[in-house]
Amino acid sequence: LLRRLQALYRSAEESTEAYNATQEDLKATQARAKSLDERLQQARARLAGARADAGRLARQQYQGGGPATLASYVRVLLADDPEQAMDRSHLLHTAATEAAATIDRMARGARQADTLARQADAALDRQRALTAQRARQQATVRYRLKDVERLLAQLSEDQIAALDRLESDGAATAQRTLESRGALGAAGAPSSAGDRAIAYGLRQVGKPYVWGATGPDAFDCSGLTSQAWSHAGRTIPRTSQEQWKRLPHVPLNRLRPGDLVVYFPGATHVALYVGAGKVVQAPRPGTTVRLSPLASNPPLGAVRPDPAARPVTGYTAPRQVTADGPAPGAADAGYATSAAPGH
Repeated sequence: LLRRLQALYRSAEESTEAYNATQEDLKATQARAKSLDERLQQARARLAGARADAGRLARQQYQGGGPATLASYVRVLLADDPEQAMDRSHLLHTAATEAAATIDRMARGARQADTLARQADAALDRQRALTAQRARQQATVRYRLKDVERLLAQLSEDQIAALDRLESDGAATAQRTLESRGALGAAGAPSSAGDRAIAYGLRQVGKPYVWGATGPDAFDCSGLTSQAWSHAGRTIPRTSQEQWKRLPHVPLNRLRPGDLVVYFPGATHVALYVGAGKVVQAPRPGTTVRLSPLASNPPLGAVRPDPAARPVTGYTAPRQVTADGPAPGAADAGYATSAAPGH
């Protein structure tokens, strides 16, 4: 039963991170579409100006009033004063150059406006596709959370308590195994930015897990880690998969506080390492942000958002954090009788 529940939660979290990735892609596409639209309006305004200049030149040619008309050329050829002829020739050359530049500007403006229009249409099409994809993923998350709710609703309080004990015992055993193998390495200290990220993460203890949430009142796993580092002054990717993919990897035996521990083969869960073998994390629906053993889930590896930064001195890793709700590692350890609703 525990394995089945864990599989359901993991499936829901995979869908949540897929939803988060689509949401981030949609935000970027919306920003690009807005930028392209602004550039398109500017290009069309420049094109309208170039067309107006070209129209003015055409009218001057038709009316014979411009400096580069046929009559102007005849006057140069028939001039009695060679110096005057040279001056007029220079004016004709300048006028012809300006006319050619106007026509070239109009042609380039037309090409640019056409290119931007096609790009804007493509961005709009992608925006529509991502919106539909996000809606499908949202429905998938809710469906999978309903599976969890249905299973939990069938359990007695004694069964839920037994599941909590089994999960806690399993995490403790996995933690001892990592420590006995030396996989966690020696105690270390965070960088100054890592210290700020940890402080932010610990201030969120007791706040509920809500899928897709990035605070300030609720978080999902990668929402917590991305916001912690954002408040530390460093922007990192939003999702656990992108954090694993784009941030520098470090082995678990070289972990330092502030690093991110990524879990499961698909990198579908992430937590913030605080030292002393513990992480602060938003575990899953129905729970709150808490301090947990690093091995509360099977670790895939770790990443470091600021690999070049030096560690601070005098850091002490927290072992327990008091929140408005239950203390981490106490009653707030396991399964709610119903999963949190989708948001």
